[in-house]
Amino acid sequence: MKRILVAIPILLACLSTSEAAPPPVVSSSNPNVLFIAIDDLNDWVGCLDSHPQVKTPNIDALAERGTLFTNAHCQAPICNPSRTSVMTGLRPSTTGVYGLAPWFRKVDDLKDLVTLPQHFSKAGYETYTVGKIYHGRDWNSSGLTEFDVVGKTEAGLSPKTKRVTTPRGGRGMDWAVYPYEESDHKDWKTASWAVEQLDAKPKDPFFMAVGFALPHVPLFATQKWFDMYPEDEVVLPRMLLDDRSDTPRFSWYLHWKLPEPRQKFLLEEGEQIKIVQAYLASVSFVDSQVGRVLDALERNELADDTIVVLWSDHGYHLGEKQITGKNTLWDRSARVPLVFSGPGVKKGQRSSRPAELLDMYPTLSELCGLDVPDHLEGLSLAPQLKNAKAPRSRPAITTHNRDNHGVRTEQWRYIRYADGSEELYDMVNDSNEFTNLALNPEYAAEKRRLRKQLPKINRPPAPGSARRVLIYENGIANWEGEDIDPNESIPD
Repeated sequence: MKRILVAIPILLACLSTSEAAPPPVVSSSNPNVLFIAIDDLNDWVGCLDSHPQVKTPNIDALAERGTLFTNAHCQAPICNPSRTSVMTGLRPSTTGVYGLAPWFRKVDDLKDLVTLPQHFSKAGYETYTVGKIYHGRDWNSSGLTEFDVVGKTEAGLSPKTKRVTTPRGGRGMDWAVYPYEESDHKDWKTASWAVEQLDAKPKDPFFMAVGFALPHVPLFATQKWFDMYPEDEVVLPRMLLDDRSDTPRFSWYLHWKLPEPRQKFLLEEGEQIKIVQAYLASVSFVDSQVGRVLDALERNELADDTIVVLWSDHGYHLGEKQITGKNTLWDRSARVPLVFSGPGVKKGQRSSRPAELLDMYPTLSELCGLDVPDHLEGLSLAPQLKNAKAPRSRPAITTHNRDNHGVRTEQWRYIRYADGSEELYDMVNDSNEFTNLALNPEYAAEKRRLRKQLPKINRPPAPGSARRVLIYENGIANWEGEDIDPNESIPD
């Protein structure tokens, strides 16, 4: 073990400082990239057929113009490690970034890694970013023109009174009608800035990253979006009230005392329908802002020369598995929309091959004719973008804190926790993950096969790790600095 732990920083240092051949000099003939990130959007998107009522006409139209990955998954079900993985091209188990801190540039052996937008900048692309792309506001990525939407939004346009009183507080744990104008919302401002840049005919080629905040809590959208989903007509996701009866106790440790309310609170306080309504309203609002940006791309005759990739950093529970929020290794938390369109992408495709957000870095590099950095751990999706049924050499892996991993193939979801406990679901016949097959001896061989796909590197939490970090050592689970008594009852 000691040799592995010593080797990892050396490996990362080599990855960050080694100089490959200079990237090709780009010209106006190279495709542009529009990189659209959406925060906390699960698979409730029309084209993914996961909620019967959700209305996302703009994302659906984008999928029709390109290739939709119906089995795409995040690398981590929480913002910072997921976005760190996307931008660096490395797994959380390789970087050791598992929680909401640290910012990876503050970790010695990660600070010089060339991120995805830096890679394009170094190749000669004009790069822009607006909204939430990285996690946090203290990042510094050379070559980027940035607009700070949050800083430019007047403080008075953020509701000061919490509408829903949740058991463990948390200002963000709220859902209600947004009390100001739609144009006051930061996602409107995000879209407006991107539209302004596109209307100004940016220099070719460009890489533009546009990050939307909704449907991350607080779930605030204006009344017209709530009206699309009348409260007395809202369809709830399929849920079992005792859905955790066959899952290991360790599955609770991943979100032991988080502020996100449990399903029990939602049912007791009459908030289950309301939070689903607010989530659906928020999804449709952010879809409308995606539409504004895509319309500007089309209006300025840039669509034919621009690769558009739309993705979400992770999913979100709304009562399934008895919780709300992310921080789990089930499909509701790990499955995300992933759409590519533009040059080099076949139209009207749906690929069921497992895909990872980690794959965007090598895929965009290849599609744009840039060198693919050697350190990347993702696989290019270019074969599937040409033929949706092209083979894929491995499953998708999601990691949440050290040694907790989910493996997703087209048929199976296998989960292994740090204490060795397991879950196994047949996703073809049990897409809601209601029945854990892990203790059934009939599936022992399948578990062994899937277990071989687990990451070989499981780095300890990076220095400075904090918030939502679980450590398991010597049989003791320590959650954010506090040991978990295995006999303690599950927190409400």
